[in-house]
Amino acid sequence: MADGTNAVGNLAKKLEGKGILLSSDVDNLLLEGIDIDLISGKLVEKYPNPESVQIVDATVIRGIVEELKIDKAPVPLEIKAKAGFRPAAAEVEARYSIGNGKQQNDGLRTEGSVSDFVAYFRSRLDKIKPFISTHSAASGMSPNLEAIRSYTNGREVTICGIVSNKITTKNGNIMALIEDETADAKVIFMNATSEKARSLFGLAGEIINDEVIAVKGRISGPFVIANELIFPNVPLRDRKTIDEDLAIAFVSDIHVGSKRFMEKNFSKMVEWLNGNADIGPKGLAGKVKYMVIAGDVADGIGVYPGQDRDLSILDVYMQYKRLAELLEDIPDYIQVFALPGNHDAVQAAEPQPALGNDIMKDFKKDNIHFVPNPSYLTLHGIKVLAYHGTSLDSIISAVPGMSYAAPEKAMVETLKRRHLSPIYGGNIIVPSRNDTLVIDTIPDILHMGHLHKNGITNYHGVDVVNSGTWQARTDYQIKLGHMPTPCVMPVYDAKKGSYVNIDFNG
Repeated sequence: MADGTNAVGNLAKKLEGKGILLSSDVDNLLLEGIDIDLISGKLVEKYPNPESVQIVDATVIRGIVEELKIDKAPVPLEIKAKAGFRPAAAEVEARYSIGNGKQQNDGLRTEGSVSDFVAYFRSRLDKIKPFISTHSAASGMSPNLEAIRSYTNGREVTICGIVSNKITTKNGNIMALIEDETADAKVIFMNATSEKARSLFGLAGEIINDEVIAVKGRISGPFVIANELIFPNVPLRDRKTIDEDLAIAFVSDIHVGSKRFMEKNFSKMVEWLNGNADIGPKGLAGKVKYMVIAGDVADGIGVYPGQDRDLSILDVYMQYKRLAELLEDIPDYIQVFALPGNHDAVQAAEPQPALGNDIMKDFKKDNIHFVPNPSYLTLHGIKVLAYHGTSLDSIISAVPGMSYAAPEKAMVETLKRRHLSPIYGGNIIVPSRNDTLVIDTIPDILHMGHLHKNGITNYHGVDVVNSGTWQARTDYQIKLGHMPTPCVMPVYDAKKGSYVNIDFNG
């Protein structure tokens, strides 16, 4: 970011040894608010030969700005709380815990060997199978798939395993191959005419590779003819509320550094938290005690081909510096938890570690916490499972009836399967000996982003929240027909047990 008092000097220093000199008409006013790293980078691209001295005047600078269609980055302004603003949340001591460190970190070392992959899927099966065994429909489950090899035709069985493949047979039936550590089994879902058969066949169409399922059926030669399909699922429960009059705000996909980051709208949201914007139900802003940010806080560098054309800040460290400047104005009594996403400067493979000190070294506020993706957060007794949501792409592609227009429906599928990323290979996963993406602790709230589309529902008592984005519609989204819902922030009124979408687009 340009220092308005010495922007010319900063730019000249960046260009030292590059054979590029600044004309006298390039002044601090011209460079005010412009990202110096961006301008210097483009000048070096334009004049790559340091042996040939080039004198750059104000016209060239203006041309680069116009060519890239970048706006002058706003000069950071300190946002102060509105005079007389008395937030109720400021009077309540924060009570929170971050994750289950043992669960998230144990067994994550991997060499990518065959044994690591075997251990990874064995861990998945070992964790999820007990969830299924608690279902009344799964009573009498066979101990393993090898045990049914000696069963006679016609015998009723209940089996459990990981789906390794699913096909439609030439007769129009669905065959799923499931396996465990002992053997495999071919399960047939008949495309028959009875109402029960049609219902089961439709449910079988939702089976996806690599998930854990159980099947009730009867032995018929080398097959098990299914008459019931059992997903792990989460049990029915009541929605969690608390006695304190507090609220939790949900944010995702800020994409700082993108030309399409809607910074004015984001700043308006921060103004609202400070009592300076008359939006939404009266008093709600003062109730916000916690904020959860579900990844893609910055746009990153080199995430996709040609991304540099879409960036207003080309230096990844400067992107996070600008993020820090924006978050600094969130009131100190609000505890903020930010996890990374696929655009952020951490490993791409999930689970992802928290943003490191090398990235956030200039950011020291005690109320801002950088946490892994995914993370379990307990906020005043409310369990929030926060995950960026990269797996939602593969779920939407694989499960009938899913779409980018309704992200909450795809999120529900992760609860049914008790796994945040059930399709292996749909997104990059660490093949560790401990599958930490299993949903072994049932949350009160499941929060994701990634799809840039707001969506809220409740499934079996678990609130499912996708918090959209703060990035305007991209060319890629236009190409695919995606319609994002930017700058709409879901807020959970934890005492009332209700959600309000606060729209900052006005």
